[in-house]
Amino acid sequence: MKNLIILNKNDNVAVATFPILPQTKIANHGIVSIDPIPFGHKICLKPINKGEPVIKYDQVIGFAIQFIRPGEHVHSHNLEFKEFSRSFSISEKKISSEKSNLFFEGILRDNGEVATRNYIGIISTVNCSATVSKAIAEKIKYSNILKDYPNIDGVVPITHSTGCGMNTVSEGMQVFQRTIDGFKNHPNFSHVFVIGLGCECAQISLFVDSIKKHNRIHFLTIQDEGGTRKTVEKVFGQIKELLKEANTIKRTPQAVHHLTLALQCGGSDGYSGISANPALGVAADLLVKNGGSSILSETPEIYGAEHLLINRAVSKEVADKLIAKIEWWKNYTKINNSSMNNNPAPGNKKGGLTTILEKSLGAVAKGGNAILTDVLSYAEPLKNKGFNFMDSPGYDPVSTTGQVASGANIICFTTGRGSCFGCKPVPSLKLATNTTMFNKMSEDMDMNCGTVIDGEETLEQTGQRIFKLILKTASGDKSKSELNGYGDEEFAPWQIGAVM
Repeated sequence: MKNLIILNKNDNVAVATFPILPQTKIANHGIVSIDPIPFGHKICLKPINKGEPVIKYDQVIGFAIQFIRPGEHVHSHNLEFKEFSRSFSISEKKISSEKSNLFFEGILRDNGEVATRNYIGIISTVNCSATVSKAIAEKIKYSNILKDYPNIDGVVPITHSTGCGMNTVSEGMQVFQRTIDGFKNHPNFSHVFVIGLGCECAQISLFVDSIKKHNRIHFLTIQDEGGTRKTVEKVFGQIKELLKEANTIKRTPQAVHHLTLALQCGGSDGYSGISANPALGVAADLLVKNGGSSILSETPEIYGAEHLLINRAVSKEVADKLIAKIEWWKNYTKINNSSMNNNPAPGNKKGGLTTILEKSLGAVAKGGNAILTDVLSYAEPLKNKGFNFMDSPGYDPVSTTGQVASGANIICFTTGRGSCFGCKPVPSLKLATNTTMFNKMSEDMDMNCGTVIDGEETLEQTGQRIFKLILKTASGDKSKSELNGYGDEEFAPWQIGAVM
């Protein structure tokens, strides 16, 4: 293992691969450590004067607030975020498509869509129907009737804390409606029950007209059915009657162009942008090359690296859409007395990330190098195959909820600190950035990408392993988050605007 990782010859900092004690001579680099350097943190390679940029990935990650000597620890105490202009170029690009001979074992639905899982969904249109939705799911679970239907993955209550207290024609309601629509139409649900209270802003009628060419969705309200018990009993009875139909599915070979991969990271550390994220980018590029799609999101966490995505936009129109999203966020954070640098989180900083610029440069690596085909609003249905960006907050449950609503049917989630996450009805794979955390949390992690840091694999080799794992999981292999029961509580639609 190398003692330092230098990502580009122009960088003036390197990343430690293990804890470095003070006065340690760094072999082959001609420097002696001045401070203790935790693993995953940065060490100065060259003198950096006060006000000069700190360079990592051959990109600016911040500016020195004091003179930094070679061998010093570079972090929040001597590095700060400042706005600066970033250059980019916009040019029309041609996307070449290749016919793929790769397949996975998927579930073909009656409307031609392909699923990676086979759940029954109970979706609340408002917080007031959440208890009923959970009660139905619990009644199914404890009745043990699913034991005779092995092809059904389970019953999922999709509950949340919104659906009312908002203007019915507001942006917030539009976002919420898209999110519910995306879940109720998701092919990973064989059947769906959409349950309202009856008097809420998000009326059942909002969701009736957007069904994707099938009759597997049922609507009802607690008030019309006569209360809690009657609603629970009615839906329980209806589910019992359709179990045989829901169980009558067969996995068959399906082309990989039916896969849409949600790209996520959380609990990031100093290795995220070096191992798991760029390795996931390799896998995402392989999927896109074979006709599939990937969705990158978390707009506040591409800030500082947006120029790298703009350079890859297929057209000026797509580039302008991304620029507009960034400008919206600058204003949104300003009017809420915040800033785009209200990030990284404490855990990120403990793991070695110092500024949002550094975090974003690592985060965009998940998108690989494919041409950016479109920029989506939150939970907007995917329209173009290939690499897409979806606008969302950086909060993982909210972001992933939007990606699934947009059509993602598999998720890859990189983590350096050890995030535990699932998002039913879609399987979520957890990719560890470093071997230490992977070994400590092996029951939650699906794959170790720390092999890149350890010098055991290249990024390309690790990316190939991720791609193979994606195909196996899409074909029915359970992820660790599924085995641990994650996914029932992680539905978190983005709430925008005043709660009234």
